[in-house]
Amino acid sequence: MIRRLTIYALLPALLSAGISCKHSLPKPGLRNQDISGVVTTMTRIMVHDVTNPPLAARFFAYSCLAGYEVVTENDPNARPWQHNLNGYPHFRPTSVKGYDYRLSALLAMMETAAKLQPSGTAVVQYKQQFLDSCRALGYEQAVIDSSLKYALSVSKVILAYAKADGYRNISNYKRYVALDTPGAWYPTPPAYLPPVEPYFKKVRSFTLDSCSQFKPALPAKFSTKKSSPFYKLMLLTADQDASKLPADKRSIAGFWDCNPFAVQDDGHMLVGLKKISPGAHWLGITAIACQESKTGFSKTMEINTAVSVGLMDSFICCWDEKYRSNRIRPETAIRQLLDPDWKPLLQTPPFPEYLSGHSCISATSAVILTYYFGDHFEYTDNVEESYGLKPRKFHSFDEAAIEAGISRLYGGIHFKDAIDNGRLQGINVGNWVLGKIAGRDYNRNKK
Repeated sequence: MIRRLTIYALLPALLSAGISCKHSLPKPGLRNQDISGVVTTMTRIMVHDVTNPPLAARFFAYSCLAGYEVVTENDPNARPWQHNLNGYPHFRPTSVKGYDYRLSALLAMMETAAKLQPSGTAVVQYKQQFLDSCRALGYEQAVIDSSLKYALSVSKVILAYAKADGYRNISNYKRYVALDTPGAWYPTPPAYLPPVEPYFKKVRSFTLDSCSQFKPALPAKFSTKKSSPFYKLMLLTADQDASKLPADKRSIAGFWDCNPFAVQDDGHMLVGLKKISPGAHWLGITAIACQESKTGFSKTMEINTAVSVGLMDSFICCWDEKYRSNRIRPETAIRQLLDPDWKPLLQTPPFPEYLSGHSCISATSAVILTYYFGDHFEYTDNVEESYGLKPRKFHSFDEAAIEAGISRLYGGIHFKDAIDNGRLQGINVGNWVLGKIAGRDYNRNKK
């Protein structure tokens, strides 16, 4: 069994780590840190819930869209690009008066997250703590009431939009059965978990024409011949033996692990290790960039929403390919063909190998963030410092995305072609998303 802590035991930490009006005032109002505070709280709850990476991206996207809808309805300088999203709903002008639109935007995020996330009651308690701090610092009750009423009306429409994306239907599909055939993916130790989200490609995307719009090159075909491309790729990954890996490569692999399914076998039970998802890591990077550049509230909401939308669509493309090629993981192949005792540094996540999801979504996020902040934005990534990881400095988002990709080789959980082609797909998705939200062709950084 997997042991977990109760979400209510974690609530004080969630509240102290997230937003508070005590840190947002004095007026004129709320700041970009308050947006990242909501995202941080969502992330901590996802860690508790062991939310899988594609689903986490879905939660982030709809919650951010609720906040950005409020922003674009009230800030004349904000770009209302939501109408370019697939199936995006029509919003009637609100009749609510006397609200603070920034407060409404944050509350719309919270209301949406509370309904989407399994442990949503923790978000409700968090919201109440936040509002109590606002009252204590001078927000009039009438303003709070109006802001909440407006937020609820927006969240209601966004939740209906989310409900119609088809995600709730995929649980009714037949159970995915792993193929016990040469070269096919099969569950990996220590937990031998079933495959994650095998039908995620059927969820409505935000910008894509189809889930296979950026279908990658075919992966190297499984082969036991030593002269084959697959065998050579396998040998390259096998060289990343956990017991022999240099310290710098171990550090890179651990920094980008982001595996919410990681477990530890203590001899009696499997204990869940608390880790954030890849998408949460990139939204943390987004928060750092917005804070360091002193980006305003409305623009910060736009950037978080754009990155979240990109994450969702990048996962849809990647998961489409994962369950089409259904390729074996290095851990399985190496143990079968080379060394039955071989172990990767990182724990293999429970889904097929090709493409590398982290390579895809990191490239997508980097393309979007580069659009907003430029090619040479330097920053120190301390997103997972609270999880025991030392910060790392990067000279660009692209540098970080490339390192995130190669970390999967160092960690022993991917073959090199899955990393390289995953990056290409991620760049394509990022360019496409920017083209949709900017309303024009966008082809920056395409490689």
